[in-house]
Amino acid sequence: MNLEALDGRLLFAIPKKGRLHEKCLQLLSGADIQFRRPQRLDVCLVMNHPIALIFLPAADIPSFVGNGNVDLGITGHDVILEACMQDSVTEVLRLGFGKCSLQVQVPERGSVTAVEDLAGKRIVTSFEVLAGEFFNKIDDQLNLVADQRTKIQYIGGSVEAACALGLADGIVDLVESGDTMRAAGLRAISTVLETEAVLIKSNSSSRPDLTSLINLIGNRIAGVVAAEKFVVCSYNISRDALPLAVQITPGRRAPTISPLDQDGWVDVSSMVLKKDSAKVMDELVKIGAQDILIFAIDNCRV
Repeated sequence: MNLEALDGRLLFAIPKKGRLHEKCLQLLSGADIQFRRPQRLDVCLVMNHPIALIFLPAADIPSFVGNGNVDLGITGHDVILEACMQDSVTEVLRLGFGKCSLQVQVPERGSVTAVEDLAGKRIVTSFEVLAGEFFNKIDDQLNLVADQRTKIQYIGGSVEAACALGLADGIVDLVESGDTMRAAGLRAISTVLETEAVLIKSNSSSRPDLTSLINLIGNRIAGVVAAEKFVVCSYNISRDALPLAVQITPGRRAPTISPLDQDGWVDVSSMVLKKDSAKVMDELVKIGAQDILIFAIDNCRV
């Protein structure tokens, strides 16, 4: 693709592979960002908006957004901190997927039970900056001098094998389900941070003409995220029980309440968290609600 075709377009960076890639494609589809990605090309033009999608490694996206000409990006919260780009980008929205924990892990059958036991020992990780900050605090608390401090070594992959192969006394690595950790004979003893996918934008954009488009895409993606997270709960309730009902279904801002032909009764519609919907219906039954219905949300604006 001729890079001159990118002139005047909003540049939007997407992880090219890995655990975030497929979810990002679903998110773009839900936000009606239409594109065709040619084989083996990491740049493609959006057909229904002046946007170019740039497919990059997730770890590089914060630097391209914070220091380059890329306007928007999707990456992990952990990657932003590891790249030290938190002052150069703004986290517009947490996206609700790619959730995992960056944890300190040690051999399950070893003698280490607390992170303080690892002070002064060997730590292997792909998150050199975050692991270094974490163990520097521990070393400072224990007043360790230079040659006694914890040694942090970077490797790009197979971090979970480092202890078994004699390279490390402990590791710092991402844990999603924990299956890989357990298969490697490791257990977590501390959490460095919780992370998930985030939509980010540059803090130093030089193209104010793109502000409205950036806001439009942000609002669309927020609507898709909300639609996946919430359902609509509709029910009939007596006015006497309405204050209790509103406590159970307060909605994102407030429930919609409409009078019914039957005196003393109202219809209530409210957005509730999908994961809580069964519990919400049970609570509504207890206070006398009737005709309780749950509707899926295909898309929305919030």
